[in-house]
Amino acid sequence: MVRAMRRCHFAPALILLLVLSGCTSEDPRLPANLYEEARKLNLEGRSLEARAMMKQLTERYPDTEAARQAKRDLYLIEAFVNRDMADRQKQLRAAMKRLADALTRYKAKKGEYPVTANDLVPEYLDQLPETPWGHPFLYRPYVMRPIENIPVKRGPARQKMNTKLDGYYLACLGTDLHPGGEGLAADLLIKDGVPLNEPTFPPLPQPQPVR
Repeated sequence: MVRAMRRCHFAPALILLLVLSGCTSEDPRLPANLYEEARKLNLEGRSLEARAMMKQLTERYPDTEAARQAKRDLYLIEAFVNRDMADRQKQLRAAMKRLADALTRYKAKKGEYPVTANDLVPEYLDQLPETPWGHPFLYRPYVMRPIENIPVKRGPARQKMNTKLDGYYLACLGTDLHPGGEGLAADLLIKDGVPLNEPTFPPLPQPQPVR
């Protein structure tokens, strides 16, 4: 009996894996142990993991007291998670706006955008903003019109290569650092200071000149 009880004290991720695989479903104490693990995760601030574990608990053991308690706790956890997500998204947009404003000031003074975001420090920013979860923003300057026509009074128009960085893309790819996603994994895209509602950035004009 003691040995069986010890087998139940796994790390949270392992417990959840065992529940899904059905390896320990015969142990009647497992729902209570799962609930305690989820409760500890929530107290440690790992609300997303706690929510996932409690949802699994209510789905697999709906008739247990642990599942009923987990269902009650889920209301509070969901409210906390939603509020936390809203706060992080607000912080994210504020950080991107600071960076975009600094880029605008740089271009107003230099006539073009910087080659890298690091060029904004320290004159335009004390330090580069990051996402609320500590990821850097993705910045890519580009030349809007690589080839410009030069008007002439007579004869065919002449062309010249333009190398001025007069456009930029700024992106946050969410917590997963991959395109797409929902919630905090969703992307936030800015082109030349204007937020985009498109799922991806449009392609860069070609050919981009070599600087």
